[in-house]
Amino acid sequence: MRLDTDPYLARYAARVRGMSASEIRALFAVASRPEVVSFAGGMPATSALDMEAVEQVAAQVIRDHGATALQYGGGQGRAELREQLATVMHHEGIPGHADDLVVTVGGQQALELVARCFIDPGDVVLAEGPTYVGGIGALVANQAEVRHVPMDADGMQIDALEEALAVLEREGRQAKYVYTIPNHQNPAGVSMSVERRHRLAALAETHDLMVLEDNPYGLLDFEGRTWPSLRSMIPERVIYVGTMSKTFAPGVRTGWVAAPRPVRDKLVLLREAADLCPSNLTQMIVETWLTTQPWREQIKRFTNVYRERSEVMLAALDRAMPAEVAWTAPQGAFYVWLTVPPGIDTSDLLAKAIASRVAYVPGRGFYGDGTGGDQMRLCFSYPPTERIDEGVDRLGELLHTELELVRAVFGDTTPPLRARSSQRGGSVGG
Repeated sequence: MRLDTDPYLARYAARVRGMSASEIRALFAVASRPEVVSFAGGMPATSALDMEAVEQVAAQVIRDHGATALQYGGGQGRAELREQLATVMHHEGIPGHADDLVVTVGGQQALELVARCFIDPGDVVLAEGPTYVGGIGALVANQAEVRHVPMDADGMQIDALEEALAVLEREGRQAKYVYTIPNHQNPAGVSMSVERRHRLAALAETHDLMVLEDNPYGLLDFEGRTWPSLRSMIPERVIYVGTMSKTFAPGVRTGWVAAPRPVRDKLVLLREAADLCPSNLTQMIVETWLTTQPWREQIKRFTNVYRERSEVMLAALDRAMPAEVAWTAPQGAFYVWLTVPPGIDTSDLLAKAIASRVAYVPGRGFYGDGTGGDQMRLCFSYPPTERIDEGVDRLGELLHTELELVRAVFGDTTPPLRARSSQRGGSVGG
């Protein structure tokens, strides 16, 4: 049997045949080597957690409620946890009631359940370009057609969204929903302006649209600001996804969906079909964490760490990158989105980067249409500051070398993408 031939290919369901490993998954094996400075995986700085408090909470759950914690639970999730998750939403100014919530195995399962609930093969979903690779994965797995809407420093370009809706109307089609990460977007690191949020809400009303509002990072604003949620503007049109992965720990695998009641009921049935129920143990750990610990102060500690690491990365980029390279300047969360000059392909460059002991995620992984070859995502949340400097220096040296090779082939005709003074802004999309 040839190693490059899958003998089971003809037996797979149609929705499985086109699935492949994401750019991020393929990176983890090499990027986790200690000599490699990894800007690849979007991992929180769990080292900033109060580990003694986490240990006490876990021990308390087992000691006081072990029999319940180790038993099956209900498909919607524990009512006590849903009450606490609604409190987390309220802290960010987002309306929500415990009855509206369905607990999921992280935010990723929430995205998958929503896609499964709404998508028939060939349905169109409009999404920011670039967007979260797991969001694309959930859509592609359910055979959606993903059409991207470009972004800039103020998030999704609503004029472009309006044009995309007009194109669909001319085709006699309608988008099933718009997928957006409005706060400190993954991977672009930008937030949607308040004015654009209101325009998006108005378009949803005019075009009878549903909106999937994915909000892993809203509480990680470097200035402690909160942004108005789309759910607060058009609650009956918004399905809201939250997660504890970025504000507590990804290992507890606790996310949730807040949805209108009829949608909530369907999501409960879908998650019961998928895995019956979320883990009582991890639910009770999160519940106890939120009821007994100063979790707001923990979020501030995380945010302070990410602000410092962001500043270190931005200063290192300014020092080490060729003038032809541009990047975004995040105001919260984890990510810098970097654009390289024409002639350099970040997917092709990755092997050289790994050989230079630095890792990133190539831009194509964040598009469903194969674009993004001149872009990459850098995550600054996980490496310590001294390693950020080290990694950016390695990446900068590599890009200087690649740019010289491009000039040797094409001549010195590659202009700077934008002046240094205005580098942190402008277009994000490919």
